[in-house]
Amino acid sequence: MKAFLILEDGNVFTGKSIGSTRDMISEIVFNTSMTGYLEVLTDPSYAGQAVVMTYPLIGNYGICYEDMESVKPWVEGYIVRETARCPSNFRSEKSIEEFLKEKDIPGIEGIDTRALTKILREKGTMNGMITTNENFNLKDVIEKLKNHRSANVVNLVTCKEKKTFLSKDYKGTEVEKARSGLKVHPYKIGKFKVALLNYGSKDNIPDCLLKRGCDVTVYPAFTKAEEVIGDNPDGIMLSNGPGDPKECVDIIKEVKKLYDSSIPIFAICLGHQLMALANGGNTRKMKYGHRGANHPVKDLKTGRVYISTQNHGYVVEEESLNVSIVEPSFINVNDKSIEGLHYLGKNIFTVQFHPEACSGPQDTEFLFDEFMQMMEVSK
Repeated sequence: MKAFLILEDGNVFTGKSIGSTRDMISEIVFNTSMTGYLEVLTDPSYAGQAVVMTYPLIGNYGICYEDMESVKPWVEGYIVRETARCPSNFRSEKSIEEFLKEKDIPGIEGIDTRALTKILREKGTMNGMITTNENFNLKDVIEKLKNHRSANVVNLVTCKEKKTFLSKDYKGTEVEKARSGLKVHPYKIGKFKVALLNYGSKDNIPDCLLKRGCDVTVYPAFTKAEEVIGDNPDGIMLSNGPGDPKECVDIIKEVKKLYDSSIPIFAICLGHQLMALANGGNTRKMKYGHRGANHPVKDLKTGRVYISTQNHGYVVEEESLNVSIVEPSFINVNDKSIEGLHYLGKNIFTVQFHPEACSGPQDTEFLFDEFMQMMEVSK
């Protein structure tokens, strides 16, 4: 069946429908990963967005439900050059096209994703529609696209109630056991209690803590700081999540209370941005964001460069930071944007990238070990 991708600027791409045939309107973003498409589909940070994969062939190792980063896919739509019809992988349970149909996700293949990505890079991220209606009215569609806005998406992706996971019950997947280069110290089981604020957390964040012997309690995004502090955790994690961080006004107030406590804090992605906003910093929307598994970040303390997974459309503005309380710890090698912050006189550090990176790379997973050491010193 024919499908069309219509952009806010009037560009129209014609391809073939994959997945659901319903109409979809959302922000269109691109991801430069060569693998990890299932993790992209199920990353809550993509709520409210349709994803263009720049790699030309997607789905060649099929779908393995064990690799999902949440209980369901969160992308609004999926855009690829070509899908693999016959995946080759002993773990595969179905093709990516079957998965998209099962989860009611509209998609389109057979378009020039290179040209589409160039448009998004030159003009910036914009809204778009995927439709199978050949009789669409371009003027009406563009008006709808210009009026579309995703708001309060953290509400959609956070958990509904508090839940605790014990490290003694944690059993890593076969894939995790086989991951090359994975080095985890033999931490004592149950030594630390970590509170994880779920703003759209990927499953691998609690997993990275559980396999290090931490008991993890996951809290809904709007949990009051007093409740978290009252549970007496050894450390607090602020997770990744979707949307404009400035919309999270009530959450920012609670993050400031957590900052004022003496509890060690490690924040990732949206959590990193919320911590900066809670301390007088500012964030801005990027032209097209950083999304992919191949972004270089530089550790300003050692000078070493790591390859990281990223998924964000907003960034903390360095000039807005109060240098008496915070200093940059990582920067993006490509555009020099802030990728990490260290809060002076506090046991708090935050990063814009994803050290829990699943499906990879695992270059920066050592940051979880640094969080462990920070809790050890504070205990």
